[in-house]
Amino acid sequence: MDQVQKWAYRLKAKEMVDILNSKNFDAVYAEDAEEARKIFLDIVPEGASVAVGGSVTLKQTGIIDEITSGRYDFYDRFNCESVAAMHDVYRESYKADFMVSSSNAVTREGQLVNIDCVGNRASQIAFGPKRVVIIAGVNKIVDTMEDGIKRARAIAPLNSKRIRHKTPCATEDCCTCSNCEGQPRMCNFIGIVDGCFHFPKRITVIMVAEELGY
Repeated sequence: MDQVQKWAYRLKAKEMVDILNSKNFDAVYAEDAEEARKIFLDIVPEGASVAVGGSVTLKQTGIIDEITSGRYDFYDRFNCESVAAMHDVYRESYKADFMVSSSNAVTREGQLVNIDCVGNRASQIAFGPKRVVIIAGVNKIVDTMEDGIKRARAIAPLNSKRIRHKTPCATEDCCTCSNCEGQPRMCNFIGIVDGCFHFPKRITVIMVAEELGY
C-alpha cells in the first residue's frame, strides 16, 4: 500500500476509535488485518460460544478460520440441512457468549449501521449475545447515519450476489438497489446502534487501518 494512503487510513481509523469510545463502545485500533485477528484472539477466549454474521471481512482477516477451528463452541450457520435449520441456529445464537461480525457502516456520529435480509445480524448486535466484536476497515466510515444507510444499500447488491440471492440488484445487467420486493430481498431490516450506554463496552469495535470487506 502507498505510504501516504496508509498514513491517511491510520488517521481515519484512530479518529473513529476516539469517536466510538466517546459513545461508550470499546473501540480499539488495528494496524492491519493480521493485528485485527490477534486482537480478536485476545478478546475471545477458547471454549467461548461464538455466533457470526455473514461477513467478507471475517474471511479476509482469517478470523472466520479461527472461529471454525474447533477451539470455540461455534453456532454453525454454514452447514445446515435446510433454511429452516439455519434459522434455528440464528435463534439459538442469541444465547452466545460472543457475536462476531463486521458492520455495513460506522459513522462519525458514533453509530453502527446495518441492513439485513433476515435481521439476525443487526438484532444480535443490538441485543442477545453477551459480547459483540465488530471488525471494520476504514472503507466503512461515513459521516452520518443517513450516509450509513445509503452505503448499506449501495453494497447490498454485492452481498446479494455473494450469497446467490435472486434479486434485481444482482443480475448480469444490474448492480444497483432497486428497492425490490419479494422473499429474497436483502434490505428488510435496518439496525442502528447509537452508542453503547445501556450495556457499556458490550460492543468492541476493532477499527482497521485498511480497506476490508464490501
